[in-house]
Amino acid sequence: MTPRRYQLRKEAVGVALRHPWIFRDHLSSAASVLPDGAMLRLVDGGNQVVAHGFYEASGAIAIRIVRRGPAPPDAAWLRSVLAGAVARRAPLAGRTDALRLVHGESDGLPAVVVDRFADTLVVSSYAPGADPLARFAALALDRTSPLVGPARNVVMRPAHLRRGPTEPTRVVRGAPPELAHITEDGLAFAVDLAAGHKTGTYLDLRGLRRAVASAPLTGARVLNLFAYSGMLGRAAERAGAAAIVQVDSSERALAFAAAHHVDEPDRHTLITADVFEWLPTFAAEPFELVIVDPPSMTSKAAQVPTVLAAYRKLYRAAARHVRPGGALVAACCTSRIPRPMFHHTVREALGAGFSLAREIPPEVDHPVGFAQADYLKIAWWVRGA
Repeated sequence: MTPRRYQLRKEAVGVALRHPWIFRDHLSSAASVLPDGAMLRLVDGGNQVVAHGFYEASGAIAIRIVRRGPAPPDAAWLRSVLAGAVARRAPLAGRTDALRLVHGESDGLPAVVVDRFADTLVVSSYAPGADPLARFAALALDRTSPLVGPARNVVMRPAHLRRGPTEPTRVVRGAPPELAHITEDGLAFAVDLAAGHKTGTYLDLRGLRRAVASAPLTGARVLNLFAYSGMLGRAAERAGAAAIVQVDSSERALAFAAAHHVDEPDRHTLITADVFEWLPTFAAEPFELVIVDPPSMTSKAAQVPTVLAAYRKLYRAAARHVRPGGALVAACCTSRIPRPMFHHTVREALGAGFSLAREIPPEVDHPVGFAQADYLKIAWWVRGA
């Protein structure tokens, strides 16, 4: 398909040369006639092609930049982008068979993610114009690479449209299982490929799972809030925790945890509850480790003050359950709350008795290529003895 010509306003030219997104308020009224998902040849006032990108008809992001310069994003270029993305995952070779091979704009393929779960690749796009890129990635990844793996099964999840129905998941190759079995640093996990969150599970929390599994928790009590499928609970079990209380609003997720991530049931208590309502009324012996990983709760900047207020209440309630000398893990998964703002909010909620011991950086397969990609913040706070 031949890209449509679209002339950028002067200020948008500069944006296109330094940022992967052009926001709607940078476009002229001529953009209103562009079809959703259209590939565009972006030109400046002198009719010089500065980039190629695709258009989104709704939302704050209007154009996602695919390739800068006059050359269009052809097959050879896309293969080189994929090869570069896979090569950057080299530190994960031999450590896990579950990783993100392509991480959207931060890897040069806007709105496209490719996750590997053992011998299954899950390819997903989160904008209509990215679907052709996602289809290409599904077929073009070099399956001789040990990081890509055997990839006997490939499924594609099309864009979740803001308007209209979302297309169903499509099998590109093989017979993908509903359940994948993976390992991370020798620790076994199960992934719900049929109905799991994201593309199956939260690969971006690998660093936290590693930190919990290696923590000095022998005989300890651990409280895991927003536990989902209990992967962090299994990491705590590996570290020797004696009592692990896991709380989530999804009965289905906790049933999955019990079936796949609990080796010694006597050490686990699984509670189905809304954490925000349950935690202020919870009474128990204090814990050596409390993990708090709430959902993002925000899709608009206007929601941020409300979310920060909820964070303050949540972390204040969680702090009461940390034993002196114990730790609290605070997590935030939205780029709309900047890192300094999140840390300030948590510090304010925890009080003077806690200090920030360390941050857990993003994993190598979830690179932060620009400011808006810095969505996941994880910090380990320690309470004074």
